[in-house]
Amino acid sequence: MGVSGAGKTTLMDVLAGRKTGGYIEGSITISGYPKKQETFARISGYCEQNDIHSPFVTVYESITYSAWLRLPNDVDPATRKMFVEEVMELVELTPLRGALVGLPGVNGLSTEQRKRLTIAVELVANPSIIFMDEPTSGLDARAAAIVMRAVRNTVDTGRTVVCTIHQPSIDIFEAFDELFLMKRGGEEIYVGPLGRHSCHLISYFEGIEGVSKIKDRYNPATWMLEVTSAGQESGLGVNFTELYQNSELYRRNKQLIKDLSVPPPGTKDLYFPTQYSRSFFSQCSACLWKQYWSYWRNPQYNAVRFFFTTVIGLMFGTIFWGLGTKTDRTQDLFNAMGSMYAAVLFLGVQNTSSVQPLVAVERTVFYRERAAGMYSALPYAFGQIVIEIPYVLIQSVIYSLLVYSMIGFEWTTEKFFWYLFFTFFSMLYFTYYGMMTVAITPNHNIAAIIGSAFYGLWNLFSGFVIPRPRMAIWWRWYYWACPVAWSLYGLVVTQFGDIQTPLETQETVEQFLNSYFGFKNSFLPVVAVVIVGINVFFAFVFAFAIRTLNFQKR
Repeated sequence: MGVSGAGKTTLMDVLAGRKTGGYIEGSITISGYPKKQETFARISGYCEQNDIHSPFVTVYESITYSAWLRLPNDVDPATRKMFVEEVMELVELTPLRGALVGLPGVNGLSTEQRKRLTIAVELVANPSIIFMDEPTSGLDARAAAIVMRAVRNTVDTGRTVVCTIHQPSIDIFEAFDELFLMKRGGEEIYVGPLGRHSCHLISYFEGIEGVSKIKDRYNPATWMLEVTSAGQESGLGVNFTELYQNSELYRRNKQLIKDLSVPPPGTKDLYFPTQYSRSFFSQCSACLWKQYWSYWRNPQYNAVRFFFTTVIGLMFGTIFWGLGTKTDRTQDLFNAMGSMYAAVLFLGVQNTSSVQPLVAVERTVFYRERAAGMYSALPYAFGQIVIEIPYVLIQSVIYSLLVYSMIGFEWTTEKFFWYLFFTFFSMLYFTYYGMMTVAITPNHNIAAIIGSAFYGLWNLFSGFVIPRPRMAIWWRWYYWACPVAWSLYGLVVTQFGDIQTPLETQETVEQFLNSYFGFKNSFLPVVAVVIVGINVFFAFVFAFAIRTLNFQKR
């Protein structure tokens, strides 16, 4: 405990190994052995002040997911399921097992229910020690009492719980056994047992000359913060830190630290053969399982993009009606190409902008789960990348069937599937591009700005506004670096690259595409490989950025 700015959360973050900024000096030992964060993460839990969970999974699935990734391999599924049920009972979440978690303050669980879910998600890992940062903040008295009852139930199972609390009620305060009291600057004022009805704490401070006695039925926590305030210190002319450092309690604590800093005889340091509880394959399976449910229950994201795709498909189909079979004039070719060019940009930009907020929310959850030692970055990236494929495929099939039939392109199996191929991979790389921009930026707002910066360039260098042979020679390199240019190349060549119909220029369609746009039918296999490679590149950068960049500052 301590006043705001005393360093409560900072101390807890350092002890738990969650600090990402600043300088940390000194040493931390566990049972006399130097602390190794990877090992410590396996035997500890950390409940953050902000309750961060995936919004579109249920309470039961959130806890099951945590148990799946954090319990050892030798725990069979039946035992794991039984343990999940026990934890839910312990924190009184059984009646809410099927409720969606939702977004804080928007929908789903209440603040108090989310707190208990945060505790359950950590408790299901069967940790020896649990850190809780302000578990009662933002709660009314009743909700705080429910949460602290769950905390007390946790302690009664034999675990150690370390909490930071700002100003608790008397019932919550006296539920604890030991107190670490700090003043501004991180200096210690009191470190020791509370005692029954806070008798040890009261006895210590009342023993200091000039400190007023506590009134009957007064909250010891409130009284303690009042009598140790900066104003009281200057009024009494004392320094509570110096008084503590000259006390018998301080000397006893120092001796205890000295004794516990030496490993007990016959013991050895805690060791795990692997960094994570589960294998890489199990981590990938679990991450994909959670993403599956997150996407399946997110109509705001998926139903809207399917609806948007259908509307765009119907609109383009009616605007460019029947142009696919008209190959007598160059203007007809330009019009048909315009449908392809506009579709790639329209649908692509929509995919990019809609996926960015979704990935930003999940990345926040990823930071918490990775810090808890649940999985490495690659399984998370795998789940996020793979789950988009079936949804983008459905989106591509809807659009291709509508547009291909209404525009009237040549109905051959080969040409239709080439059209579907390039439509699918074009939509997919735009989606991965959106994910990548989030991974390399602090939030989705900046990601949207960076994403939109390239839309104009891709539009300009796509080869439709200015064909590649007519570009200035010193800018042609960017044409080959423009993803939209490869999409347009593939779509045009697969539909018109083999047509020998003469145009008004006396050239065949194939010859015109080669002379005017630089499109060659023989280059199609290279285009197909490159379009797949663009997807792989964006997905790889997303995974690499998620693994190496951490924008969470603690």
